[in-house]
Amino acid sequence: MRSHLWLDSTCGIYALRLKGSLTATMSEAFDCAKCSESLYGRKYIQTDDGPYCVPCYDNTFANTCAECQQLIGHDSRELFYEDRHFHEGCFRCCRCQRSLADEPFTCQDSELLCNDCYCSAFSSQCSACGETVMPGSRKLEYGGQTWHEHCFLCSGCEQPLGSRSFVPDKGAHYCVPCYENKFAPRCARCSKTLTQGGVTYRDQPWHRECLVCTGCQTPLAGQQFTSRDDDPYCVDCFGELFAPKCSSCKRPITGLGGGKYVSFEDRHWHHSCFSCARCSTSLVGQGFVPDGDQVLCQGCSQAGP
Repeated sequence: MRSHLWLDSTCGIYALRLKGSLTATMSEAFDCAKCSESLYGRKYIQTDDGPYCVPCYDNTFANTCAECQQLIGHDSRELFYEDRHFHEGCFRCCRCQRSLADEPFTCQDSELLCNDCYCSAFSSQCSACGETVMPGSRKLEYGGQTWHEHCFLCSGCEQPLGSRSFVPDKGAHYCVPCYENKFAPRCARCSKTLTQGGVTYRDQPWHRECLVCTGCQTPLAGQQFTSRDDDPYCVDCFGELFAPKCSSCKRPITGLGGGKYVSFEDRHWHHSCFSCARCSTSLVGQGFVPDGDQVLCQGCSQAGP
């Protein structure tokens, strides 16, 4: 007996046709490896385990479609994603039903979505340009808002902020240099911005290192000081340069720190120095008699030289 094999165009399907006598001996049996039915005159699929009739092949080897739960036959185009298999017609967006066979798609919570549906449902809009921030694109998020990376700009210089530090202000965003130039207080002495710390003198901000004594350049921050013609001076410099001198001890009378003094004509005394030149009795609040460059209590004055 002679046989003729031919190859079908779908999935390596073969059919065996007999030439001559229709009688075959048992040694010439050609049966399906699954159902054992004869494959003579029928289409079959050859595998490493032997030939299978088409129905047995599909039942044994075909995958089940994850969408319709039907077998994906040998003659169907099969698509798969991860560990799931689909008929070509079942591989669709779960929202708009668009075929995803030749389209980019995204899987969200096990659901297949076309890009349009995914962007509509899950992507955010850029707060600057109003366009969709596509999945996978570079973006920046702050305060519940989202921007394309190239849309997140400094409100001052309009340069991309990227990963640089910025300062938010009333809905605007500034790079640090622009914010300092626009809003930060400036030192009354050097006119540069104060980024941290600083002190206030005459209702104006100063760098701590800029507030120094006009005379000796000693830092005055945290120290007691006074001023003359709006210029700050430490106590020592002010006393040496401007304060009247005590007629008794010749040291400056600054009046700082609650210090009290007595003046008479063009002379001045510390309270502690205003005393009788002879008996050293304090004359504060008492009557006294000037005696040349000295002052005397009334008793010493009456006692004579």
